[in-house]
Amino acid sequence: MVLILAGLHNGKISAQNPSAFNNSNSKGIFDQVKQIDAGVLNIGYVEAGPSNGQVIILLHGWPYDIRSFTEVIPKLAANKYRVLVPYLRGFGTTRFISNSTMRNGQQSALASDIIAFMDALHIQKAIIAGFDWGARTANIIAALWPERTRAMVSVSGYLIGSQQTGKMPIPPAAELQWWYQYYFATERGRAGYEKYRHDFAKLIWRLASPKWDFNDSTFDNSAASLDNPDHVDIVIHNYRWRLGLADGESMYDELEKKLAQAPVITIPTITMEGDANGAPHPDSNMYAEKFTGKYIHKLLTGGIGHNLPQEAPQAFADAITEADSLANMK
Repeated sequence: MVLILAGLHNGKISAQNPSAFNNSNSKGIFDQVKQIDAGVLNIGYVEAGPSNGQVIILLHGWPYDIRSFTEVIPKLAANKYRVLVPYLRGFGTTRFISNSTMRNGQQSALASDIIAFMDALHIQKAIIAGFDWGARTANIIAALWPERTRAMVSVSGYLIGSQQTGKMPIPPAAELQWWYQYYFATERGRAGYEKYRHDFAKLIWRLASPKWDFNDSTFDNSAASLDNPDHVDIVIHNYRWRLGLADGESMYDELEKKLAQAPVITIPTITMEGDANGAPHPDSNMYAEKFTGKYIHKLLTGGIGHNLPQEAPQAFADAITEADSLANMK
């Protein structure tokens, strides 16, 4: 691993045996899913570690799920952290409470879900860590609700966007990496993803992590979470909204106005990148200035791809504990 020091500046709960998560063995952990009403959702999540520990919320991406943190969870729980790992809207056991709620995939909606999740569990402040959609969600929470965020770990850095920037063309080679976004912009793409979502997800896994030799069992366990009845609607809306091809909800307009200004993030942050990330991602030099608090960037070598927590779980867990240490520094 190469360490780059880029800058260091001054509800309703269905509980199922949480003590089962307090050991270092990750097997069976995902059979103990809890559910809680939070905002417009009934969110499925797993929990590990002592109930009075410093809270860490781990956020997965697309087309992945909470199993990206299979080996991260027990490492953090062993260090006496309370670890919470929710399914995002459209994944796993997370469901909309009302059939009439818009199946909205816009960035501020996903972030608002996690704030509602924290409120439902009476959590005032947490360390937030994630990758892909989860990293963007963590960025938004840190930017708009810094009082709720103790520290952050974000794979691929600063990912906050807007419809305005989404409409701007980028160089052809970069556009090529976003092929699936343009596919999803068509009704053929919606139908294709509906019909072939598991094959599609496996292709994305391989393209995004070309050197990760995952087996069918590892993939199948996560791909089951894509069978959520709202999954296709959420994914298609997410990518169409980015391009300005779909409207969001007016309840999120004020949040989106703030995000369109590309707000800086002031909380202690560690960003991470794998040297074999095959998914679209910005260069770390492009976003370092967006982090104005204590900040470290880490580059992981050795063929680490997009699903960094699952491919390099020790490094990801270590980054979280280091971010916590940054929060303790005066």
